[in-house]
Amino acid sequence: MSQDKEQLDPMEELKKNLDQAFKQGKSFFPMGGGFNPQSGISSPSEKKKDPEVDEGREEALKRIHGFNLKPKEIRDYLDRFVIQQTEAKKVISVAICDHFNHVRRCLENPDLKERDYAKQNVILLGPTGVGKTYLMRNVAKLIGVPFVKADATKFSETGYVGGDVDDLVRDLVKNANGDIDLAQYGIVYIDEIDKIAQRGEHGRDVSGRGVQINLLKLMEETDVNLQSQTDLIGQMQAMMDFQQTGKPRQKTINTRHILFIVSGAFDKLGESVKKRLATTTMGFGASRKSEEEESEDFLNEVETRDFIDYGFEPEFIGRLPVRVACQHLLPEDLLQILTSSEGSILAQYLADFDGYSIKLDVSEEALEKVSRRAHKEKTGARGLMTVLESVFRDFKFELPSTGIKQFKVTGDTVDDPSSDLKKLLRENISEQRSVLMSEVTTYGQRFENQHGFTLDFDEGAVLALVEESLDTDKTIRALCELKFRDFHHGLTLISRNTGQTIFPITGSVVKNAEKELSDWVVNSYRQQSEAESE
Repeated sequence: MSQDKEQLDPMEELKKNLDQAFKQGKSFFPMGGGFNPQSGISSPSEKKKDPEVDEGREEALKRIHGFNLKPKEIRDYLDRFVIQQTEAKKVISVAICDHFNHVRRCLENPDLKERDYAKQNVILLGPTGVGKTYLMRNVAKLIGVPFVKADATKFSETGYVGGDVDDLVRDLVKNANGDIDLAQYGIVYIDEIDKIAQRGEHGRDVSGRGVQINLLKLMEETDVNLQSQTDLIGQMQAMMDFQQTGKPRQKTINTRHILFIVSGAFDKLGESVKKRLATTTMGFGASRKSEEEESEDFLNEVETRDFIDYGFEPEFIGRLPVRVACQHLLPEDLLQILTSSEGSILAQYLADFDGYSIKLDVSEEALEKVSRRAHKEKTGARGLMTVLESVFRDFKFELPSTGIKQFKVTGDTVDDPSSDLKKLLRENISEQRSVLMSEVTTYGQRFENQHGFTLDFDEGAVLALVEESLDTDKTIRALCELKFRDFHHGLTLISRNTGQTIFPITGSVVKNAEKELSDWVVNSYRQQSEAESE
């Protein structure tokens, strides 16, 4: 047994072989290209710093030290994009400012890094489409620390199919260009957090519970291995870095100072809170009016026990001490989003039409109707796109092929877009005929450029094509390509027989293109035969 070769773990054996290869100057890259890991390796004293990495780090540090926004200023910035959600903006603004101040203190005095710090991790609650994710997306534009966004549904407990929650922290390091000192002060935003707390028919989802346990470790404090056990490439790169620098790459990052912000719709949580409050007040002579019950947002009354009943582990929800509920959006809020919010979905549709040089004049009545219909969708601001798409879909399909360059969107347009579109097309039929006529000329030019033959469309041919285009709802280009698809072959024969290159296209040719072409070809051979006999 003493003579037997020592058995190594496969990964350890790979590391050993690579280390030997580097020392011997061998290449472990069989794909070719002449790349040798040994080439270009310098001693630690000779190794030069990457100027781009250094410059990026200095810029990040400069932004952190120079961050001087106050909570109200962040709130004002968010007001440009997100309507309502006053409390959510207040909470996020304070959390961001407090986090920056903490980061700045730690950078100025590294000893503070080792002191206990109670993080103000935040949980945002509220129905879909009220602006939770949009809030964080715009906050990300302001911050100078690394920022990562992910959906909780992509993660799973070890042993299940899915991502590893530690990847969130690894992504922070990637976003910091590998700078762990910066990444340890980053911000992680996790959406759809309620999806890992749902109860199944037989109790809690075991996978979701495992994800909670893994996440709570990150949110409190833990050391995350920067190299996943399945990341073979990362391990090889670490060994190459060691060969180049003489120093092992730092293997872990501590999450003590990383701020976590999570959000979720929590569809049924409000109902649970409502039942709890009703039970609490029962027997004490207190009662609520039904109208007040309907208007009140019960998520504002949520307590820790409500989260636990919903399916969260007590330890997990305890790591999220700052809680704020987002408001439901009313029709007037949706109207304000359409008219005042930067990046409004209405502006997007206006830009889409503007791409075809078509201007829209949207009436106030139309906007109000869109807002009311969107509110009935019960999907928040997302309902605006649903309604606008149903209103403008046929307009976006039809109008770019017409000569119409502007139209007014009224309440009737929102109520019955199909009828309004037909009316618009009828009112502009003469202009549409002019557009279609010009398309016939365009097709003739394209045919001549491609095949070298001139199709001379007379007035009867143009009118026939225009009428057929209107009747069949097909474009002039599609009709011509179908009718004249074999013409270049036939015209080549005719030109060879007679030398003819210009061909008159009449109304009868448009209606019976194949027959007319066949007759032309037969006649050309007859003319050639007669010429030869003479």
